[in-house]
Amino acid sequence: MESEKEFLKNYNIKDYERPSVTTDVAAFTIEFRNEQSYRRNPENALKILLIKRKGYPFKDHWALPGGFLQKGETIEQCAVREMFEETGVQPASLMSVGVYSEPDRDPRGWIISNAYACVISDEDIRATAGDDASQAVWFDISFEQTQNGGYVLTLKNGEDITITSLLEEVDSRFGKTTFQIKDPGELAFDHAKIIASALTCLRSSAEKFEAIFDFLPETFTLTALQKVQETIMNISILPANFRRKVSSMVEETDQYLTGAGHRPAKLFKRKSNR
Repeated sequence: MESEKEFLKNYNIKDYERPSVTTDVAAFTIEFRNEQSYRRNPENALKILLIKRKGYPFKDHWALPGGFLQKGETIEQCAVREMFEETGVQPASLMSVGVYSEPDRDPRGWIISNAYACVISDEDIRATAGDDASQAVWFDISFEQTQNGGYVLTLKNGEDITITSLLEEVDSRFGKTTFQIKDPGELAFDHAKIIASALTCLRSSAEKFEAIFDFLPETFTLTALQKVQETIMNISILPANFRRKVSSMVEETDQYLTGAGHRPAKLFKRKSNR
């Protein structure tokens, strides 16, 4: 019987077909509008970062930042590197969305994508196109269910660009929802369903109060914290209910938010788990 050393010596990995491996990153942020400070009570908008592809395939289509895994790096390192190379934005952490391995998802061949979501703070949202991207733009994102059970994904950049994709739900288990595309609109590859899945993951996390703190600075008002959760989940919450649910997760500071026309508001911070 041959030893493991002998087995590995005779093993030839080239005897087996291998796919190329890529990453795609759905980067979200919240824009706090109509106020000088996001610690007050602004109108919020959830946004996602897209790039406009410089080359084929899907030239001039909009896509998530991402690219091919390089030798010697992990999938997570690839995601961070590609995000920075194409947009100039660097995520601090990544949340896994899923693996996309349909054989025909990329016209170039057998290419598997590992998709991630991340939250970008307001200090880091300035995006600059680079590498394979001709533009890097933040879009307002809306994802609504229709009367016939389908979903409409709408991405808007002011009055200049509107992208609309139509999807339907395929499955929901283990806290993740998968979709299939009925009409991709101007989105490249299968990125419409990656975006839809990434947003549902983010909403699921926000519902458990796990993601909402990442959109805010170290200290914040409870109103600002509530507005973040409402913006992500696209819902309205009674303030008393929200404060009751979040009470075990935050602690008061000795600081107040003051400003003309506003009553001083107590500032809070996330409670340490240690």
